[in-house]
Amino acid sequence: MITERHRKSLIRANYHTHTTWCDGAHAPEAVILSAIAKGFEAIGFSSHVAFPERILGMLDPDKGLEYAADIRRLQAKYADRIKVFLGVEADYIPGATAPERSRYAALNLDYMIGAIHYVVTDDGSRVPVDNLPRMTMEGIAAHFQGSVEAYIRAYFRQLREMVSRYEFEIVAHLDLVRKFNVRNPYFDEDAAWYREELEQTADVVAASGKIVEVNTGAISRGWLDDAYPSRPFRDLLRKRGVRFILSADAHAADTIDCAFDRFSLEERFLEMLP
Repeated sequence: MITERHRKSLIRANYHTHTTWCDGAHAPEAVILSAIAKGFEAIGFSSHVAFPERILGMLDPDKGLEYAADIRRLQAKYADRIKVFLGVEADYIPGATAPERSRYAALNLDYMIGAIHYVVTDDGSRVPVDNLPRMTMEGIAAHFQGSVEAYIRAYFRQLREMVSRYEFEIVAHLDLVRKFNVRNPYFDEDAAWYREELEQTADVVAASGKIVEVNTGAISRGWLDDAYPSRPFRDLLRKRGVRFILSADAHAADTIDCAFDRFSLEERFLEMLP
């Protein structure tokens, strides 16, 4: 039961929001109206981007300025009711695209989220991390000789490279490789090698000073019953002084606060971006 005292402490902002500009279900204005109805103080839009790549479900590079103009228009329209921020969730695909300021300078962003949705192999092939379990397992079979450990180690190496090399504010869904591990178990999260990867990644994230999102998106979509990163991973990060921000990774107007009541009471979060 959420008491009134607790309710006053709930997070009232979400900076990881997708709309019809990429793979979201609703237009930005519908999301803003939902945020206002929920008593939000701020809403940030973070369209998937991988400029100059054209990838299904991501913002078309030719539409970047239109996207930015749309969010800025709504920012002005609702300025007296809610703070609206313009951002992107920028993919890191080595050799193709990265979450770097210069690449998205024309959009004049308020913030950037850095993310990995594809593990890039030595031959340049891309193994999808969060599309369908079948696609991930086919990629592991084809490019990692069937070794889930090799695939996950490659994911975290790529993640650490992104965090240490590029300037952005928020690191998205740190352990996205967990997405299928409840409904379609394929590795042991208590294995020593996996803990080693988490420790190394926590060190790199802490050294970077970046904010880590506690992302409830897999809860809203029915894949997991915990957020990214997992509680053990959050504990490692917290011990190193990493800052957290609560994030819904919303793809619909009604999920912008998914499980916020639960996680607002469990953690200390930045309620607003610095």
